[in-house]
Amino acid sequence: MTQQPTDNQIHSAYALAQERYAAFGVDTEKAMQALAGIPISLHCWQGDDVGGFESPGAALTGGIQATGNYPGKARTADELRADLDRAYSLIPGKHRLALHAIYAETGDKRVERNALQPEHFANWVGWAKAKGHGLDFNPTLFSHPLADAGFTLSSHDAGVRNYWIEHCIACRKIGEHFGRELGTPCVTNIWIPDGMKDTPVDRKTPRGLLKESLDKVLAEKLDRRYHLDAIEGKLFGIGAESYTVGSHEFYLAYAVANKTLICLDSGHYHPTETISDKLSAVLNFVDEALLHVSRGVRWDSDHVVTFSDDLQAITQEIVRGGYTERVHIGLDYFDASINRIAAWVIGTRNTVRALLTALLEPYEQARALEISGDYTGRLALLEELKALPSNAVWDEYCLRQGVPVGFGFMDVIRSYEKDVLAQR
Repeated sequence: MTQQPTDNQIHSAYALAQERYAAFGVDTEKAMQALAGIPISLHCWQGDDVGGFESPGAALTGGIQATGNYPGKARTADELRADLDRAYSLIPGKHRLALHAIYAETGDKRVERNALQPEHFANWVGWAKAKGHGLDFNPTLFSHPLADAGFTLSSHDAGVRNYWIEHCIACRKIGEHFGRELGTPCVTNIWIPDGMKDTPVDRKTPRGLLKESLDKVLAEKLDRRYHLDAIEGKLFGIGAESYTVGSHEFYLAYAVANKTLICLDSGHYHPTETISDKLSAVLNFVDEALLHVSRGVRWDSDHVVTFSDDLQAITQEIVRGGYTERVHIGLDYFDASINRIAAWVIGTRNTVRALLTALLEPYEQARALEISGDYTGRLALLEELKALPSNAVWDEYCLRQGVPVGFGFMDVIRSYEKDVLAQR
């Protein structure tokens, strides 16, 4: 068992940290209060390697790849919900869950994706209501025979296009149902794998078809109190290295023209790009944005989010820009090489902790230095902040939220692995 600090040690360290931050004009109590109001949408597909329950054991296609074979992955919806319950119990704050359409529960009956109904997610809604989680949603336009040719909403085949249009329409209605039932708007995000491995001669036509398809999908206006539409671009994917129909430029233009959310995925750009710089740009033209926070290693490889400079830059931009009400934060990675519950917990705790670090910045003081042209003072201040005891505030926040402090969460995960995961 990990040696844990006592409550008195945590409170004493926090009291000192509180004084240090107060000297910079930062109210640590307000920072923690603000943090408690920022939910993170965990991604259900980390728990079972993006398998879903439509065709258990089926191969992933459409550029989706989960590497590793760590034992104990969830095999049923009940197991997945139990694993999620364990993960949420180790993460401070109240958070959400993002579902993919392939996580429908249809009993012994096969239901085509374009025929899915809210009833097929009744157990998820009941669970979310009981646990106090909001739900977000994603149509699943991969790992299906009608996606094997590499094109869905942009397919030259009208029958294929119509199938996926109907699927996306059905998913929007399911998402709206989630929002009505749970009293919090569901963000339904559309991502497609459409593209080509080698250079096409006609880039124009598939994008025109994609626009027509999206127009049909989004034709019915849904109540924004219950449902929000998001569209997600990508630079490239496996099997679509040379041409991606739904590029960032395409979707950004479409989002601005049609007043949808734009989804920015931290793994969907050139390795030298970061989505932190994009937020203040796109939010001048769209009302809200969805983030898929991931960690790419050389490519969009969806590694577990670490407490990195990139992550901190993203959360700093959200807080500094006053975007906490306009940016919906979700995670998107799937690592099958490590304990899957630990992957959820580590990535989400890192994201929450990065938000806290951003909330502890004396932003107005730094901004005043910048506006005055005192860039030397700005640099000195930002560097000094890096040594302040944010970890003591984080420990206090975890203690108040009733979750393990420090490395202690791994004791709970190891115990769960021994008692539950190892029996699967």
